[in-house]
Amino acid sequence: MARRIGLIAGWGELPVVVARTLRDQGDQVYCIGLIGHADRRLAEICTAFQWGAVSRTRSHMQFFRSHQVNEATMAGKVFKSILMQKNFMFRHFPDYTFMRFFFPSLLLRKKDRKDDTLLLAAVRMYEAHGVQLRPATELVPEILAKPGLLARRQPNSREWSDIQFGWELAKQMGGLDIGQSVAVKDRAAVSIEAIEGTDECIRRAGSLCPAGGFTVVKVAKPRQDMRFDVPTIGLGTLKALRAAGGRVLAIEAERTIVLNAREINEFADRYGLAVVALRGAEMLSAAAA
Repeated sequence: MARRIGLIAGWGELPVVVARTLRDQGDQVYCIGLIGHADRRLAEICTAFQWGAVSRTRSHMQFFRSHQVNEATMAGKVFKSILMQKNFMFRHFPDYTFMRFFFPSLLLRKKDRKDDTLLLAAVRMYEAHGVQLRPATELVPEILAKPGLLARRQPNSREWSDIQFGWELAKQMGGLDIGQSVAVKDRAAVSIEAIEGTDECIRRAGSLCPAGGFTVVKVAKPRQDMRFDVPTIGLGTLKALRAAGGRVLAIEAERTIVLNAREINEFADRYGLAVVALRGAEMLSAAAA
């Protein structure tokens, strides 16, 4: 019997990959496409599709209820920068369902606006309305990176040193819920991801390090909740890296989503980039050596 899976789709290729994979394995996919974020192709892939505003979530619950959906997953980026817009409350006019769960962060300011704080509020909101949120990586486990090289070229000794340095730094930044990615060169931090996202962090590294040759490390948070904000790379990440002059991308194996792995491999080989997926335990043992 086909499962009924809800999908709350943000920006990027990940929601499309998740929806297509679930459909191909026989599941029915009921998708809320976040306005200004989701890909229009989802309407053709999913069993049922509805556009929904980030801050008008009562309609999300009505949509899932009408289709008897009681389990869902979140996939894709939601641009946190919309919270920084002038007159956010008036421009987006949140409904009662949204404000009931986000009021402490958005107005009372009794809670912070870290990614985990806001996303856990979203989890509680959906679950309070009978929709259990599951990790996309649990529903579609094949999207997780396997340990090893994702391209032909291996990092050289200096690049391995930068990977180790960047790994420790990225884990500390993740522990503070600031970002997942750092760019380093010669064991010096060049740029650190915050609200802007990985690609912009890479571009900023290119502008600050015009000589190029830097390494980007992207890892999961130490206490990563796999239901949301899982580190993700795709061909766009590699294109941004090459355009900025970077040479190496290191990610955390089994805790990072890789989209279009074949395209990543071909692109990296064409331009001599090194892409490697490492387990956290490997980095810990290397640090202790």
